[in-house]
Amino acid sequence: MWNTTLCYIERQGQYLMLHRVKKENDINKDKWIGIGGKFEDKESPEECLVREVREETGLTLTDYTYRGLVTFVSDRWVTEYMHLFTARTDQADFIDCDEGDLEWVDKDKVKDLPIWTGDKIFLDLLNQDVPFFSLKLSYVGDTLVEAVLNGTDDPRMEGLDFDSPAPSENAYMKRYSVANYAHRMRAGLAR
Repeated sequence: MWNTTLCYIERQGQYLMLHRVKKENDINKDKWIGIGGKFEDKESPEECLVREVREETGLTLTDYTYRGLVTFVSDRWVTEYMHLFTARTDQADFIDCDEGDLEWVDKDKVKDLPIWTGDKIFLDLLNQDVPFFSLKLSYVGDTLVEAVLNGTDDPRMEGLDFDSPAPSENAYMKRYSVANYAHRMRAGLAR
């Protein structure tokens, strides 16, 4: 089991994204992700966040918010508990990162990058400013097969399609679509 942090650092309508292209045998090889990494012994989530951001970017955060806990279950990797944050900085320039290439990306363009399917779900939750949440994402290989929000099997979610451009991912999605759920919330059809 791993404990990790992941942070989406915002500045002027953009997130600082890391394109994971430099490490061998990288779980996130060729994917775009936020900034973060594994806990060191005796670190809190906040201490890990600040250290990882400093090590990978050289940036100083002006503020940060603990947004959720994402549990990753996989047939290939050990279970990961990812502590998800958003943060802000006034700095634009970052250092070279030995894990990949850093780039400021418009928030509305992030989901167009090669990212994990489950990342689209929690990015939607972040963009909707959903209060602290727990999200379990289960993968078989690189395919998302289950997503459970706040530990509930809400029957109103059954049968909803996940808005994914990849039909193979869509076929495996069992539980819900955040985009459809958000629409249902706005329409007063979901709790």
